[in-house]
Amino acid sequence: MEIPTNWTFKNRSVAEGFDRHVREQLPWYDLMSGAVAHVARHYIGENGRVYDLGCSTGNIGNLLIDTLDERNVEFHPVDNAEEMREMYVGPSEFELLDIRYMDFEPFDVAISFLCLMFMSPSQRRLVLDKLVQSMKVGGAIIIVDKMEAEAGYLGTVMNRLTLAGKTATGVSADDIITKELSLVGAQRPMSRKELPAHNATEIFRFGEFAGWVIQG
Repeated sequence: MEIPTNWTFKNRSVAEGFDRHVREQLPWYDLMSGAVAHVARHYIGENGRVYDLGCSTGNIGNLLIDTLDERNVEFHPVDNAEEMREMYVGPSEFELLDIRYMDFEPFDVAISFLCLMFMSPSQRRLVLDKLVQSMKVGGAIIIVDKMEAEAGYLGTVMNRLTLAGKTATGVSADDIITKELSLVGAQRPMSRKELPAHNATEIFRFGEFAGWVIQG
């Protein structure tokens, strides 16, 4: 995959190479995808509604497909990249929407997998507020995202853990640096302080990436 100078998912090369690229950059991607699906099944009710925000090529939806079918669930795979729609293979019809401007119907589960970090803090605060307001009692919001580095030496340790994970999959140092520099201005890691007001519980962490569940 050719890494663009300025990172965007609205790029044919990125969309076509996404599935391989994300697994090279994030060696825990499949493990965490399975964990997200496992958690989600515990909150999806009969005739319920699920949002997959930043659905990309359909990874999460395909892991949930049996549950969606068996429980007659209304599933909304949402992404703002036309190029991703062309690559999407999953349940329900891809919805080409920008979640920053969406109004959500009451839902059982909303999943944001590596999505919020591509918004400004003010934008994702609005999105999180709208999600919390629309979550049904007993529902859940599941978030997996890159977090701001820890302070001090531990921050250095965690950053190196992320780099070690990437090099372990065979990604070259040049590609790692090129990708990091392409993310300047496009990716803004989340801060832990953005989540406490929504009663978030951490369920996963690897390097600078973490997973959280907000319960309704």
